[in-house]
Amino acid sequence: MRWQLHNLDAIPWLIDQSAEQFDALVTDPPYSSGGLHAGTRTADSANNKYLSSPEKYPEFSGENRDQFSYLQWSTLWMTHAFRVLRPGATALVFTDWRQLPVITSAFQAAGFTWRGIVTWDKTEASRPQKGRFRAQTEFVIWGSKGAWHSNEGPALPGVFRHSVTAGGPKLHTTGKPVPLMDDLIKACPEGTVLDPFAGSGSTGVAALRSGRFFVGCEREEAYFDIACERLSKSA
Repeated sequence: MRWQLHNLDAIPWLIDQSAEQFDALVTDPPYSSGGLHAGTRTADSANNKYLSSPEKYPEFSGENRDQFSYLQWSTLWMTHAFRVLRPGATALVFTDWRQLPVITSAFQAAGFTWRGIVTWDKTEASRPQKGRFRAQTEFVIWGSKGAWHSNEGPALPGVFRHSVTAGGPKLHTTGKPVPLMDDLIKACPEGTVLDPFAGSGSTGVAALRSGRFFVGCEREEAYFDIACERLSKSA
C-alpha cells in the first residue's frame, strides 16, 4: 500500500514513530491566527473565525493558542517531526503573515535549516478589504534536515498562483488546492512524504500523484474519513 493515514493527534503519534524513516515533511498545521485577543483565543469554533458560512465544513480544533503557547507547541511538534525525518529531508510548513515570525523561530529551534519562504498567491478571488490591501497570500517556510538533498533539476518558482478552489472545491475550512501541493512536492526527494496535520488529504493526494509514498495523521474524524476516501481514489 502506498499510503497510510492515522486518526490520531500529531504529537503522540510522532513520538511513537521510529527515527529517520521519512524523506520529506509537507504540512499545513493550524495557524491559531488572530489569537492576540482573549475573545479569539477562547472561541470554540475555528469555522466561525474563518468563514461567513461556518456550517459549510466540519469543525476542527487547535485554533485558540496565544502567540507564546503557539510557539511552544510548534517547536514541540517540529522537534518530533525532525527526529523521524532522514538526513537531507525537505521540510515545507504553511503559515500566514501573523504567525510568520513564530513559525520561522520554531522551525529553527526544532533543528531545521531554514532556507527561505515560498509565497502562495491565492489570486484576486481572496478576501478583499476596502481601502486596504487584499489578504491574498499565505506562506510556506522551506528548509531541510541538514544539507539540501540535491543540486540537480530545474529551478522552481518562489511564488505559486492558485485559487483556493484550483483543481476542485475545498473540502476543509483551510484546505490547500492540490495543484499547489503538486508544485511544492517537486522540491521533495523521492520516497515517503510525511504530513502530521493531513486535513482533507491534499498533501497525500499530491504525493501519490507524483509517484511518492505518503504517511500522515489527522485527529478530526470527519476530515480523516474525507482524506481516506481521496487517498484511496488517488492510489
